[in-house]
Amino acid sequence: MESVARLSSLLETARDLTLEAARDAAVPRKFATRALPPQQIKKLLDSRNERDILDGLRRVVAMRYASPPQPTLPFFPAVLKTLSTPYPSTRPLVYNYLVHHAEQDPDTALLAINTIQKSLSDPNPAIRAMALKTMSAIRVPVISQIVSLAIKKGVSDLSPLVRKAAALACVKCVRLDPNTRPLVEEALATLLADKQYFVVGAAVQAFAEICPTRLDLIHPVYRRLCKMVVDMDEWGQLAVLHLMTTYARNCFPQRTQKVKRAQTREQQSRDFYEDLEDKQEEYDDAPYLDPDLDLFLISIQPLLQSRNSAVIVSVARAYLYLAPPTHIHHIIGPLIALLRSPQDIQQIALYNIVQVCLQKPELFTPHLRHFLIHATEASSIWRLKLEVLTLLFPHSSKDNQDLILAELDHFSRGQDMELVRESVRAIGRCAQSSSAQTSRRCLSLLLKQVHSPDETLVGEAIEVVRHLIQRAPDEHRKTVVRLAKNLDTLTSSTARASIIWLVGEFAGFEPEDNIAADVLRILVKKYADETNEVKAQIVLLAAKVYLHHLNNTSEARKALQGTDEPTTEDPDESPVTLLYQHTMLLARYTPSYDLRDRARLFRALLANPSSTELASLLLLAPKPVPQAPSPSEARKIFTLGSASLVVGEGLREDEGIPDWSESEEESESGEEEESEYETDSEEDEKAGLVK
Repeated sequence: MESVARLSSLLETARDLTLEAARDAAVPRKFATRALPPQQIKKLLDSRNERDILDGLRRVVAMRYASPPQPTLPFFPAVLKTLSTPYPSTRPLVYNYLVHHAEQDPDTALLAINTIQKSLSDPNPAIRAMALKTMSAIRVPVISQIVSLAIKKGVSDLSPLVRKAAALACVKCVRLDPNTRPLVEEALATLLADKQYFVVGAAVQAFAEICPTRLDLIHPVYRRLCKMVVDMDEWGQLAVLHLMTTYARNCFPQRTQKVKRAQTREQQSRDFYEDLEDKQEEYDDAPYLDPDLDLFLISIQPLLQSRNSAVIVSVARAYLYLAPPTHIHHIIGPLIALLRSPQDIQQIALYNIVQVCLQKPELFTPHLRHFLIHATEASSIWRLKLEVLTLLFPHSSKDNQDLILAELDHFSRGQDMELVRESVRAIGRCAQSSSAQTSRRCLSLLLKQVHSPDETLVGEAIEVVRHLIQRAPDEHRKTVVRLAKNLDTLTSSTARASIIWLVGEFAGFEPEDNIAADVLRILVKKYADETNEVKAQIVLLAAKVYLHHLNNTSEARKALQGTDEPTTEDPDESPVTLLYQHTMLLARYTPSYDLRDRARLFRALLANPSSTELASLLLLAPKPVPQAPSPSEARKIFTLGSASLVVGEGLREDEGIPDWSESEEESESGEEEESEYETDSEEDEKAGLVK
């Protein structure tokens, strides 16, 4: 009879499953998860059937992620009641709901703590890890001591999955209650010495968040971390790389060692025939690389082949700030390889490449062709590539310089106005950082753009030419005359204003053969048709020409004071004086109040022809030589691989690289610890626990 009853119950269960499957197959997919009233959902949660409970929990969680979100707090008691069921499939959903609503109803959430504590002793390590993760995520300060005890228990757990969960729970515990920091730091010290690399990676992440200044916890495990970093996941590798960069700066001071100076071929041949008994050896100071720092650099070198771009940039950061100059070449190839990544990663890689180029540009010269611009690239990409090309230009060979100038000349004639402007500016930066011959070639390329029908191109080209002329004014007097001849055909206001300003600056050279007054005479005829920018430069040119005329007349009078020869010309009736007065009269009736104020200032400065010292100080003072630094020059203060480098401003979360320590801290990692690690690894291999 008992077997018959058991068979009938199995048949009844099979019948129910068949009916449910047929019902689900008959209902369309989009109506399978239709909303149910709250009473029916609670009925599903109170059911003893695993499928009903799982369906109810899924519906509650779906309500929270609906658009708009629906209130799910009324289901809190019913959801917590499902923790007493022995079904493991419902635990993740219950824990998810509990973490989300614990702050809203902490009193009810405390009812689940006892059940979660029992799960910490479950035979299944996945359940223990999930329970520890959930308990630490419940943001109720009352349970902080319970969480700290759970972490202490998880640290000594036999499963590495639970120990990793304990490491990640340390951060949440300290955030919940800062008073638990001493206990958590003891747990971290144990986890940092763990034999499993993924546990150590999580412990390093927690260490960087909780107590990054407690470097004494790193001393005993330094070499172990160096050997484990290759096997960690990407998050653990990033944490170790950032930690070790700070650790090395604080614990390995920069030192030098005496190295025998290398002899040239002539010295070697001379020493071969000379008596070397009294010869003194010559030594140079070379950087000394600490063996422990060398171990770290060797350990992270394989990470340059990582599939994660963040790991590659972090390794490059460590090499740039820790390694001697002879080791920097290792990071160049992997950084170049990132240029074949998607556009977002390519942009970040270019920011970091520019940062390295600002310090070591010669290392990228063999890879110059990777920075040539493609027509389909976004502006954020080609701007950075243009900057890299201008940084590499002074260190490139003549063939590569010809290639760069050809590229810039080509894109300066394009249709994209932003690309045209940046290409012309890049030619100017190449001219100011190269030899005199190359600078003249760049200047000739820019002067060819003067006849272009594109006003934007002409304006930018003349602006850059003006900067180049100011750098060496004595060599470009004929260039100014050549530019002044184009004033009749130029239509760009920026270009015309720049040329008029240059003519005014050269008004004092060779007074007997100067074109400034004649240029002013021609410009005044069409003064009314000019823009305000050009009118301002015409007024300034008139003031400079008149001031030079007054100074020359004053010097001539002083020279004739000791002779009986009379002056041949009255300064008030000279053509320059009349031209100046006419220009000031035109400016007086200009609609722009700025121009009227300028004209009033110049008239006041030059009102007394016999006293021109103040006017000369203001108008004829030597102008500073303009500099066009690289656009990323202001980003040199930011750390390689940081978010501040990409954003362009300092972020609070980004901490810079500390300065090198002046005194060496004694590390507790010795040969005994190293040999112990190797012995443990051999034992694990024998036991089949390590690949």
